[in-house]
Amino acid sequence: MGSKSPIALLTQTDIARILEKELGDRFARDDRILVIIPDATRTAPLPTIFPLVCDLLLERVAALDFLIALGTHPPMSEQARLALVGISHAEKCGRYSSVNIFNHAWADPSELITLTTIPDEEVFSITRGLIKRPLPVTINRKVLDYDVALVCGPVFPHEVAGFSGGNKYFFPGISGPEVIDFTHWVGALMSSRAIIGTYDTPIRRLINRAANELPCNRVFMNLVVQDDGLAGVYIGDDEDESWLRAARHSAQLHITWMKKPVSQAFAIIPSMYDDLWTGAKGMYKLEPVIADGGEILLYAPHISELSYTHGTLLDTIGFHGTDYFKANWNQYRHFPWTVLAHAAHVRGQTTYKDGVETPRIRLTLASQISKERCEKVGLGYHDLDSIDLRWWRNRKDPDYLYVPRAGEHLYKLDSAKT
Repeated sequence: MGSKSPIALLTQTDIARILEKELGDRFARDDRILVIIPDATRTAPLPTIFPLVCDLLLERVAALDFLIALGTHPPMSEQARLALVGISHAEKCGRYSSVNIFNHAWADPSELITLTTIPDEEVFSITRGLIKRPLPVTINRKVLDYDVALVCGPVFPHEVAGFSGGNKYFFPGISGPEVIDFTHWVGALMSSRAIIGTYDTPIRRLINRAANELPCNRVFMNLVVQDDGLAGVYIGDDEDESWLRAARHSAQLHITWMKKPVSQAFAIIPSMYDDLWTGAKGMYKLEPVIADGGEILLYAPHISELSYTHGTLLDTIGFHGTDYFKANWNQYRHFPWTVLAHAAHVRGQTTYKDGVETPRIRLTLASQISKERCEKVGLGYHDLDSIDLRWWRNRKDPDYLYVPRAGEHLYKLDSAKT
């Protein structure tokens, strides 16, 4: 449930009351509960949620553990995991000694299990003809050890699924490379610009189809975040109902509608995005309102790497649109589709004709990534030291957009409303 106003925040007392009402009597005494949570690249008040969930459930269920839905993000250290949920080492060894906080290991076959394979004809139907090949449904095998998976994470506009949250925490959050590659590439074929901020997408349907194969029961705690607080908590065992309510609330908070496009946007990338792989969300959320031939300038003085996981591959592949990759498929087909999809999302919409690729807009980085590396992979470069933040912040130009915290708030044109 949300607050009386879409933008009003719930108090800690409100949150505790909601959790008690929705979760207090939901589980059996012998249930083993696995709570799936986001990593530090998602804004979520886990330091508030974690102790409330533990205090509520630890004495009522047989086991309560947490699994971080990293996707392909790097594993978090013990210190980082404790900071994520807002507890000290002493608290972990004392009050929460029975609670495990696991990293997901997407690339470790011993940590994964294939639940089934979705046939190619069904995939073709779900993706509306975009792709026809079987999909092995691989996931973290820890789901076999628990009776209930409790998904606890925020819902934001998302470049691959339309909106994040819900079953997306399973696929690709705690899945294997097959599902991660598959979902991201289908998203790239559709384009982030077409998907982001929409509810019913082929990727969401594919994710939901895969989630139906899970052996454990599912309960969803969909969070609608406003700044550092919570504006809504939507709990239920029906993903469609609870997630859709949260997504609609998120749309009210996290989408800004504009009458006309702008030629340039200056976006400050927050420190929670530690590489371009995650920081590129600042581009995805702004692309829909940039005029043809326009530019997004990402200001990220803390970022020095394209991707801590996939940087070497991106140096080899570069950033190109899907038309380019499809036209040169024999050259790129053996690269991980997740990386190709990321490269396409970052490049944005392009045309490819007679061997020449033309991007619709320009993406320029002001970061610690060198000019030489930016040019090699096909990105624009802006000297970090030449940036005068005060000038960019105070610039008055109707054809310009300043975004002080980019990555979670989506900008769209009124003409895209349906």
